[in-house]
Amino acid sequence: MDTPLRPKRLSSQALLAASAVALSVLSVPGVVQAQQSSTAELPIAVQMYTLRDFGNLEEQLAAVNRAGISAIETVGTQDVTAEELNALLEEHALEVISSHVQLDDLRNRLDDTVAFNQAVGNDTLTMPYLAEDARPSDAEGWQALGKELGDIAAELDAEGFRLAYHNHDFEMEVYDGKTALEHLFDAAGSDLLAELDIAWVARGGFEPVEYVSRFDGQLFAVHAKDNAPEGTAEEEGGFATLGEGVLDWDAILPAIEAADVEWYIIEHDMPLDAEAVITEGNSFLQEKLTALREE
Repeated sequence: MDTPLRPKRLSSQALLAASAVALSVLSVPGVVQAQQSSTAELPIAVQMYTLRDFGNLEEQLAAVNRAGISAIETVGTQDVTAEELNALLEEHALEVISSHVQLDDLRNRLDDTVAFNQAVGNDTLTMPYLAEDARPSDAEGWQALGKELGDIAAELDAEGFRLAYHNHDFEMEVYDGKTALEHLFDAAGSDLLAELDIAWVARGGFEPVEYVSRFDGQLFAVHAKDNAPEGTAEEEGGFATLGEGVLDWDAILPAIEAADVEWYIIEHDMPLDAEAVITEGNSFLQEKLTALREE
């Protein structure tokens, strides 16, 4: 787990977004320019699953732009061609920093997946979910899956790509004193990166402040997601807008920073107002991370 991560980067699309933010600030009286321009400096993205019910793809990407965010994590190909996606990315001053790719695609369509993501300027593939019938039932099974993913990660590395794994709560089950996720990563080796979903870590019974430290040096990203108080927000899957739930972000964010994370990716599984979720989540992270990095 000691392989260094690539430095945080801004693409030409992100720099265009920064310019757009700066120009908009100049035209709005009473807005503090320094605060607004920080949007491009902080590694904040949106997982597009959050916006899946928010109109068509162009409307979704426009909402990300309005929220002041310049990076996205896609869900596969977003059901468009690379050319179509590139045109929309350029129109809305966005870059792709990761793509959620299912295990079946990693196993059987890796070349096509790499080609698509190369074409849209993305170099990180993230496995997002395991169907219930595909989940190992013991430590040996998780280790076998980890070995397979480590082999895929090594193959991707030769192509200039990286592979990450995103958790839910079922990977928090403990076998022989370790969580399933740790068994998977132990077997995978240092080529596999972690994308830790903070809300699911907490739902799995672990304290995020401590758990993120177990992936220091391999933490590609966190899904910045909050849990509502137990028994509330049932229509939103029990999730809350970032900073409005029960998780202690004043403790969690410093721990994530200490683990050398690359990206904070805002996500909400079942939002009633997806644009408000990403806009308010971005404002929350901007305020908290700016204060942390100025200390």
